[in-house]
Amino acid sequence: MTEKQQWRKHEKSRYLPKNKPELIELKSFKFICLEGEGNPNSEAFSKRVEALFSLAYAIKMQLKKAEEKPATYCDFSVYPLEGVWDINKEAKARFNGVVNKDDLSYTLMIRQPDFVDESLFNQLRDCVQTKKPSPYISSISFEEIEEGRCIQMLHLGCYENESVSFALMESFAEQQGFSRNSKVHREIYLSDARRVSPDKYKTVLRFCVQDSSTSE
Repeated sequence: MTEKQQWRKHEKSRYLPKNKPELIELKSFKFICLEGEGNPNSEAFSKRVEALFSLAYAIKMQLKKAEEKPATYCDFSVYPLEGVWDINKEAKARFNGVVNKDDLSYTLMIRQPDFVDESLFNQLRDCVQTKKPSPYISSISFEEIEEGRCIQMLHLGCYENESVSFALMESFAEQQGFSRNSKVHREIYLSDARRVSPDKYKTVLRFCVQDSSTSE
């Protein structure tokens, strides 16, 4: 068995960037995903996060205990929670530049190692639903997502101040000859909001870009 796969140690470029904008190219990765809408401070949001982590840890532990493991298996640390954020269709139709948290739409996700496949995912999703019933477990999907060329940086502090970091990122993108594809963006949560004060949150911010010469 190879060394334990630890994202903090082996994937720093993706998960532990510096607190200044940088350009990164990302390949396709596997994720378990759960969609939702509404305020991230709501109970429904918390329940979705709980359901995702229940399944993520079930996958980790089942593989660790299994007598027959995938050929490329190694023990691994569960990846951090990620969220891709947008506003819902109704909000887009009347958008005036101000985002209401109740109008948000999101896809929450937790990355999976390459040796996890959809068959194993389906098996363990059913198992978790039986042992820890949740209205959200059955809605979790298994996806392969390729972000491609992106601008990212580490945001330090509360979520409400992210606009400052996004402004730096957009300026950097323009200087490098790129433009932002859309207002959709990804956040990777490195801090446990239950244990860390908002001023100490660490969040990776990322959005996809394209060559400015090809943008409309």
